[in-house]
Order: sequence, then C-alpha cells, then structure tokens
Amino acid sequence: MGSILEPESSRNTKPPGIRFVECTKKSNISFKSHQAIVLIVTFLAYASYHASRKTTSIIKSALDPQTPDESLQSVAFLHRSNALQWVLGNGWAPFNGTNGTGLLGDLDLAFLFVYAVGMFFSGHIGDRMNLRIFLTIGMLGTGLFTSLFGVGYWANIHLFYYYLIVQMLAGLFQSTGWPSVVSVVGNWFGKSKRGLIMGIWNAHTSVGNIAGSLIAAYFLKYGWGWSMVVPGLMIAFVGVLVFLFLPVDPESVGVNQDEDESGSPKKQGLSQHLLSSKPDNEKGKPVGFIEAWKIPGVAPFAFCLFFAKLVAYTFLYWLPFYISHTAINGEYLSNEAAGNLSTLFDVGGVVGGILAGHISDRLGARAITAASFMYCAIPALYLYRSYGHMSMSINIILMLVTGMFVNGPYALITTAVSADLGTHKSLRGNSKALATVTAIIDGTGSIGAAIGPVLTGYISTRSWSAVFTMLMGAAFVAGLFLTKLVVAEVTAKCQESRGGSSGGATSSGAVEEV
Repeated sequence: MGSILEPESSRNTKPPGIRFVECTKKSNISFKSHQAIVLIVTFLAYASYHASRKTTSIIKSALDPQTPDESLQSVAFLHRSNALQWVLGNGWAPFNGTNGTGLLGDLDLAFLFVYAVGMFFSGHIGDRMNLRIFLTIGMLGTGLFTSLFGVGYWANIHLFYYYLIVQMLAGLFQSTGWPSVVSVVGNWFGKSKRGLIMGIWNAHTSVGNIAGSLIAAYFLKYGWGWSMVVPGLMIAFVGVLVFLFLPVDPESVGVNQDEDESGSPKKQGLSQHLLSSKPDNEKGKPVGFIEAWKIPGVAPFAFCLFFAKLVAYTFLYWLPFYISHTAINGEYLSNEAAGNLSTLFDVGGVVGGILAGHISDRLGARAITAASFMYCAIPALYLYRSYGHMSMSINIILMLVTGMFVNGPYALITTAVSADLGTHKSLRGNSKALATVTAIIDGTGSIGAAIGPVLTGYISTRSWSAVFTMLMGAAFVAGLFLTKLVVAEVTAKCQESRGGSSGGATSSGAVEEV
C-alpha cells in the first residue's frame, strides 16, 4: 500500500464505503452515480465547515452584552438599559469588559489569519496528497478544536489566551476544506454549465451558515458551550462520512467519463483535460505556487476576493451581534431571535450564488457578473444600514437583497472561477493545479476576511455607520480590481456580435482571454 502522500489516482483504490455498496449490490456504481455522491458528500462536508465556523458569531452577544447602537435610537429609549441587560445577559469574562468587543475581534483575526496562511499550504499539499484523507483529517481537527472552545464554558475558563489558541488551531484545520472540495468537484465535472452547477452546489456555504446559526441559537439557552460543542461533533461525524464515501477522481474508482457531457463535440475543450483518463506522467507535475500566481486572471480575481470576503465575513461574524444591539421598530431582539433572523442574509446568499453562476454561464462573462454584483452591493448596504431598523419587514427584505449581492460574487469566484483558472489553457491540460489555484484565490480572500471582522470589532464601538461605510468602500474596490477583465470580456462580446469570433468566447470569458 502506498503512502497517503501519493495522489489517489495513482493507487486506483476506492473508498471503503463505495466498496461496501458495490459488494452489497454486486455491481459497479456508474459514473453519474459517482458524480452524485461527490456533490452530496462535498456539499455536506463544506456545509459542516461553515456551520462550525458560524457558531462564534452567535455566541458573541452572550459573551459580550455590549451597549446598544446609539446612533439609531432616541435618548429616552437608550435609558432602558435594564431591559437590554435582561435580554442579553451578563456576559462571560474576559469578554464582558469595556474592551470585550475588541477581544472578540481579535479572536476573529486570529482564526482567519491562520486560516488564510494555512490555505496557501493546504492547496500546495492538496495537489500532492490523498484528498480524501487530507479532508478527513481537517474535519476531525476542526471538530476537536471547535468543541474545545465550548469546553471553556463547563471548565469555567476565563483566560483569553486559551480561546485565542483554540481558535488559531481551529482556523488551521479549517483551511483544509475549501481547496479539497473544489478540487474534487473540479475533477468530476467539466466546464459546461460549471457556473450554474457550482452556484447551486455552493449553497453549502449559506446552508452551513443557516444550520450553524439555528443550532447555535437553539442551544444557547442551555449555555453557550453547547453552541460550540454540538456543531463540533457534527463536523467530526461528517468527516467520517467523507473518509468512507468520497471518490477523489474518476481514475481512483476505475470509472470512465463516457456519460459525461464532455463527450459532445461542441462541449469538448479544457474539460477533456480535466476528466480524461490519462497516465499520471501525461497529467504533468503539480504546479508551483509562483507559477500558479502567473496564470492569467488569478491575481485580479484573488485581490477582488480579498475585498469581497472582507464584506461577506464581516456579516458572517458580526450580523447577529449587530441585530441584537440595534432596536428594530423600537424593540431589541434576544440572542436567539437575532441569530435566527441573521439566517435570512444567507438565504439571500443562496439565491445570489445560483443567480451569479447562471448569469455568468449565459453571458460567458465571469468578471462582468462578479463586478456588477459588487457594485450593486453598495446601495444595498446603504439601504440596510439606513432603513433596516424601521420595521421587521423592511429589515428582512433589505437583508435578503444585501445577502444576494454580497454573497453572489463571493460564491462565483470561489467556485466556478477558481475551477476555470485551475484548468486554464496555459496549463496545457495539467490537472494538478486545481487545489493550488483555489487556495491562492481563497487564501488571498481570507486575508481580507480576517481584516474585516477585526476592524469591525474596534470601529463598531464608536459607530456602526462607519462600519457600513468601510464595507461599501470595500465593495467598490473589489469591483475595480476586475476592470481589466471586464473590458476584455466586453471587447470579446463586441467582436462576437460583429461576427468576428465564432467560437473564441468561452464560458469563462476573460478567464480564458486575458
């Protein structure tokens, strides 16, 4: 038996759960069935990653019952501090002090910084290691350290550095997830309709956020420790399912892609290189870190995602806290109610991810779609801050719209765009770049994701309006980074409309041309 550092495809072994199913039914599982298994297992895997990641945003108000958002309330109403304290509770030292919000921001920074740095290494390792084993280790480690954060509740731990170290280690194991699942899905699906397929599949992010919010909010009444331990146990359980059932690529389970859509002459192209069964020596060596950065389109999309994830993760980590500390129609919501309400942002995100993927497929323009969504997010953010507190119905509508425009480009770039670039024509069919390219793009974005929440932790103590101004500026800059690619896609479309290009425009637009 080979080492786990050998690529799965070189060993031609099947996951134990697949072998058991085939032994039971006494026949091999078809290619299409394997694709379905891949979509379901990777969906559950990354949904559980996000569910365990979302929990800290739900328990923030339990740890730090900060003063309410004063900028939207009358002076008379603000004097109802006793009522607010009854709703939010007394907190948990050391987070319930005057610098509690800043400490919570430091936890977010520590988690996301280690996550971002770990992402670059995870992509490099993922292209050289058995992804099923790699993903399993990451999920079990994530479950362990997420649970250890909650153990602090029963162990009566009030040492800030305990929670800091646990969050850093959780972030390190979390970094294994995204490069692995995108690489596996990219190994099984060609480029045709990739934006729509991955847009639907990427709903795991929002589904995980929603599930994490609801589970954490539900268990909050029994003690905030349960809000961490239960999601931690859940991701560990799903990690076992990944070990048992996840086929990394067609070669690893000995199936061919005859049933795949890439068999159509009109749909052949780069997806052939991704799915065709070739000897390993024809697939090329794993792409180096610097070489991956030089792939056309990687840098603009990576820096765009830096600012897009800054916005998205600020909502991920601070929206429940913002809601619980902002009176809606004159009333404050409990921690549980605020956590439940915040899930609507992710409902809008599901719609945005699917819509962005579908539009980019139809237009053949990833950059135009992503930039348009980012620019539309600016007025959505302004409206939510200015009018979201007026009534519950207005808050819900504006939250849905904001979630759609904020998460749409984030989902598109981290899925379809990453997979497109990981199989870029400049690689000449080398399929060993998916995890590295995905890690570069999402790792760069995760640095922005680390900066946004920690800045919010400090800026919000002075003004939530300043926080939203920061988010609108970030959305604008994200769109600007795609300007060159947008111009290239518009130029290609103009040439195509004049009949100058019968097949030059591909489904990835500027990803292929620039």
